[in-house]
Amino acid sequence: MKLFGFNLSSAPQLDLEGAVLLDVRTPAEFAGGSVAGAINIPVQELQARLKEVPRGKRVVTFCRSGGRSESAAGILRQAGFTVENGGTVGAVDAALRAAK
Repeated sequence: MKLFGFNLSSAPQLDLEGAVLLDVRTPAEFAGGSVAGAINIPVQELQARLKEVPRGKRVVTFCRSGGRSESAAGILRQAGFTVENGGTVGAVDAALRAAK
């Protein structure tokens, strides 16, 4: 099944090893729960806050439904980052649990 171009059935196969996990939801959504180790920069603020995203590491973006994370991935790609849209917070969480 695809949602915003993200193949949900492949979520547990995300390679998160050494990646920066970037939650692009609002601060209120982030405060309600995210994945361990994620940083929060809302997609609406990402362009202005690119310096806060570590360079030299692959970035995995995620949000509630996959749409904002795809937009954020595009912003990061244009800025020269290596990035993958992880889709939803649930998909990234499942991938982290599957990797243990």
